[in-house]
Amino acid sequence: MPQPSLARVHEAEVVSNVRVAEGLWRLVVKSPVLAAKLSPGQFMSVAVPGEPLQVSRAPLSYVTCDFDAGTVETVYTVVGPGTEALSRMEPGSTTTILGPGGHGWKLDAFTKRCLLVAGGVGVTPIASAAQALGLQGLAYDVVVGARTGNALWGVDRFLTYGADHVVVVTDDGTAGAKGLTTDALEAALPEERYDLVLVCGPEPMMRKCAELCAEYEVACQVSMERMMTCGFGACATCVVPTVNGAVGACMGGPVMNAAEVVW
Repeated sequence: MPQPSLARVHEAEVVSNVRVAEGLWRLVVKSPVLAAKLSPGQFMSVAVPGEPLQVSRAPLSYVTCDFDAGTVETVYTVVGPGTEALSRMEPGSTTTILGPGGHGWKLDAFTKRCLLVAGGVGVTPIASAAQALGLQGLAYDVVVGARTGNALWGVDRFLTYGADHVVVVTDDGTAGAKGLTTDALEAALPEERYDLVLVCGPEPMMRKCAELCAEYEVACQVSMERMMTCGFGACATCVVPTVNGAVGACMGGPVMNAAEVVW
């Protein structure tokens, strides 16, 4: 397995930080060196200043990098004091970011058509994959799901990036079809020919996606959501059990071969 890019600490300035859906915030920071180094599916660890209870950095996936502007965009969910403090950072405030972290999405010469499956805040690394696929001219469809329509983000972005089809599902049916992302995946796999399925979302969802892909013999990669406390493999808080033993998501992931994860 190739080694991930060496993570370094980068200065960053907040460009914008706004609420875009229920519980979801969109943060754009200016950090030119980091923007030039991140690859789709990797993560970054953001220092949250002014929050005494937040000793560790907040690990966040990213949506896109603008190389010309030197900016990085992420969409994150507010789940605790660290991300709550992060949501209060205003334009012009500064911080530091450790990155790039880990391994991103992996495409090979045989990848021609993909299905992307995003659940909740898992939409963030899936959006980075969508942009990369669009830039490479590869065909892909998207399934994006959320608890409710108010918590949904990313549909317009996927269409902008060139998705052939975007299927929306919500638990309560307030947007798109009522159901789960795994329902949509189970319906799509017998009907469409995909070379690769990329998934990020709650772990039970990813486990079910892995099972369905194994059943239909389709390659599947998952972005494992773990609290990557240190970001460089020292603390062992983000360990994922695999067929090759325990692997830290921050160094061996966050993107992993779904068939190798011991669910």
